Amino acid sequence: MQDEVLLERDGFVAEIVLNRPGKLNAITPPMAAEIERLCRALDRDDGVRAVLIRGEGERAFCAGSDLNALAEYPSAWAFRNRVEYATAVRDMRKPVVAALHGWVLGGGAEMALSADIRVMGQSAKMGFPEVQRGWVGGGGASQMLPRLVGYGQAMKLLLTGDPIDAKEAFRLGIVEYLVDDAKVADEARALARKFAGYSPVAVESVKASVRAALSTTLPAGIRYENEMNTLCFSAGDHMEGIRAFREKRDAEFKQ
Repeated sequence: MQDEVLLERDGFVAEIVLNRPGKLNAITPPMAAEIERLCRALDRDDGVRAVLIRGEGERAFCAGSDLNALAEYPSAWAFRNRVEYATAVRDMRKPVVAALHGWVLGGGAEMALSADIRVMGQSAKMGFPEVQRGWVGGGGASQMLPRLVGYGQAMKLLLTGDPIDAKEAFRLGIVEYLVDDAKVADEARALARKFAGYSPVAVESVKASVRAALSTTLPAGIRYENEMNTLCFSAGDHMEGIRAFREKRDAEFKQ
């Protein structure tokens, strides 16, 4: 059987590729397990500074969990203990860019929300149709959407289950970049390479600080940010940044 989750690498950038285009890259339990394994391995790999997630084929980034596979869980308890692939993406310390095209649905949309930056093609559509099937998404949509778009818009998306087009997703702030369909992967790669060119300590500290802001008070968050800044200075990359500024060149971070 053809591998349904692929790993590609280019310098400091790793790409996780969903490779089940005939099924709109719908996620099966083995695919979920492989996504989780790759996320954990890449997070520990010092040769990786940024991660890109994309889907093969022209029709979809990811249509979410394979419904036939969902029907095969022997009990609700077994389902509760499943591998949650969107959570695996969200738990990564390194910056994650999602390249979105075609259909971005259900767990696929939750995986996109779990990334740090989203690049979407003009003709793509995003939706959270779980309520129409009789359940609520388990990969973070009800938690991430209100933080991105506010309570009312989150409720509209989650209670109707209706998809929205790329322009509306961009207007709401769900995606950060709206580009021509043919440029989605290239734009996402360019962003990932940009992040990978910075100090990995600084980049991961930015992500940790912003994520902390979602779950703590302002004074506690500012204290945490200062500790992250101290960590960056202790790593020493700031000296290369200062030298590069003085010498009017791009910094080259070796960490």
